[in-house]
Amino acid sequence: MSSSVRVTTLDNGLKVVTDEMPHVETVSVGVWVGVGARNEVPAVNGVAHMLEHMVFKGTERRSARQIAEEVEAVGGQMNAYTGRENTAFYVKVLKQDVGLGVDVISDILQNSVFDPEEYERERTVVLAEIGQAQDTPDDIVFDHFQLAAYPDQAIGRPVLGTNESIGALGRDEVAGYLHRHYAGGNMVLSAAGNIEHDRLVDLARNAFSGSKAEAEPMVETARYEGSELRDERDLEQTHIVLGFDGLSYHDPDFYGLSLLSTALGGGMSSRLFQEVREKRGLVYSIYSFSASYQDGGLFGIYAGTNPEDVGELIPVVCDEMLKAAGGITDEEMERARAQMRAGLLMGMESTMARCEQSAHQLLSYGRVVPVDELVAHIEAVDRPMLQRVAQRLLAKRPTLSAVGPLAGLESYDNIRDRLAA
Repeated sequence: MSSSVRVTTLDNGLKVVTDEMPHVETVSVGVWVGVGARNEVPAVNGVAHMLEHMVFKGTERRSARQIAEEVEAVGGQMNAYTGRENTAFYVKVLKQDVGLGVDVISDILQNSVFDPEEYERERTVVLAEIGQAQDTPDDIVFDHFQLAAYPDQAIGRPVLGTNESIGALGRDEVAGYLHRHYAGGNMVLSAAGNIEHDRLVDLARNAFSGSKAEAEPMVETARYEGSELRDERDLEQTHIVLGFDGLSYHDPDFYGLSLLSTALGGGMSSRLFQEVREKRGLVYSIYSFSASYQDGGLFGIYAGTNPEDVGELIPVVCDEMLKAAGGITDEEMERARAQMRAGLLMGMESTMARCEQSAHQLLSYGRVVPVDELVAHIEAVDRPMLQRVAQRLLAKRPTLSAVGPLAGLESYDNIRDRLAA
C-alpha cells in the first residue's frame, strides 16, 4: 500500500480509506457500495439505479433543493452512478468543506424519505432516461451486447431497467433494496486529497453510526453463453459490437487482457485503428474494451460504419482477432505497456481517480493495491501471456450486437466460423 493510503474498519464494518495529497486544495470523497444492477431479480430490474436517483430527492433533514444548494453553496460538485456491481455517491469540495460533504452523503444514504410525489416525478425522469438511451444507437448497442452475452441473467439486463419494470416498480421496493443492501460491511467511504485520515474516521463514526453491519448478498453466478441480438433500424450508420467471454479481475491473466485490449484497439496506433480506419477507411470510430466482474467478464470490439461497408468490416475485424491469437509483436506490446503505465500514473494526479480506485480495490480485493504493484503486474505481461489470452477469448462462442441497417451483416454462424479458423 502506498504510504499515503490508510484504511480503518469501523465496528459496523464500514471501511474508511484515505489517500492523502497534501499539495492540493480539494478533497474528493464518497461512498461506494458493493451492490449494483446484478443484485436485482427480473421484476425489479432498474431498482439499483432508481435508488441512486431517489436518495437525492429529500431526507428527514433536507429537501431535494437543500441537498443541491448546500453542496453548491461552497462550490462543491456532487454526483452518483450505478454500475453492475457497484453504486457510488460522491462529492468534490475544498478541503475545509469535507465535513459537509460527508454529512450530506451519509444523510442521503441513511435518512431518505422516498416521498411519494417525488417518487412519481423521478419515475418519469428515469423513463425519459431509458427513452434517451434507446434513441442513442451507439449506447444501446452495448446494452444489447450485454444481454446477448448473458441472456436471462441479472448481469445481462440493462442498468437503467426497462419501461415495463420501472413502470411497475413501487417506492417500497426501492426503500427495501436500500435497507437490505446498504450496510456498513458492504460499503467503503473513500477520500483522496487534502484530508487527514483520523479526521475522516471521526467524521465517519459520527455520520454512519446508524448503518447496520451486515448486507443481504444476492448474486447469481455469471454464465456467459454467447449469442446475437440484431436491432434493425433506419439509420445513417450501422453500430456493431463483436465480443467474447472475458476474464474476472481475479484471473491471473487479467493484466494480460488489459494490455491485449490496448494493443488491439486502445488508441490511434492500435492494430484495429490502423488497419480498419487508416488503411481501409471503413469506420470513423473503432476500439476494443474489456469489462471485468468478480466472476467473469467481457471483451469486445465496437465499430460504427456505413451500412455498405459492413460486409467488408466484419471479415477484417475477425482477421485481426485471429492474428492477435497468433501473436503480438514486441513493439506493439511495449507501446501498449507504456500507454497503460502512463494512464495509471496520470490518474494519480486526480483526486477523483485516486478516491475511486481505492474504493473499487477495497470492494474487489479487500485491500488497496499499491501503485508499484500495479506497475509490476503490467511489466510482467509477456508475449506468451498475450497469445494465451487471445486464444482464451476465441475458445468460446462469440457475442454479436448490431443496431442500424443490417442487410450487409453476415449471419452469426458465418462470423463464428470465421473466428474458429
